[in-house]
Amino acid sequence: MKNSLLLLVFLFVAGFGFSQKPAAKTETVVILTSAECDECKERIEGALNYTKGVKFAELDVPSRKLTVKFKNDVITLEEIKKQISALGYNADEVLADPAAYEKLPACCKAGGMEH
Repeated sequence: MKNSLLLLVFLFVAGFGFSQKPAAKTETVVILTSAECDECKERIEGALNYTKGVKFAELDVPSRKLTVKFKNDVITLEEIKKQISALGYNADEVLADPAAYEKLPACCKAGGMEH
């Protein structure tokens, strides 16, 4: 009887332990971009704020720093940087996709004029 009870407790604890999913971890990072103007801000924030796993994205245009809060079990930092690159902007060490950069308005390119 004692062994049966111990076995039952062990199985319950083991089953409960394996059924628990690790909690999603939310990370906040700051990414240096090549953004130039408010149009860049709208483009980058607009794309990221509608990306699954991204909770918040805000670009400070003067410093070119993009703050992103995201769930790292849904999207990775590398995926976020690749998405920024696909929009035509540098994201830390990930350079802008050349074809996307060429499609940007003049104000969004290096040395562009603010609207």
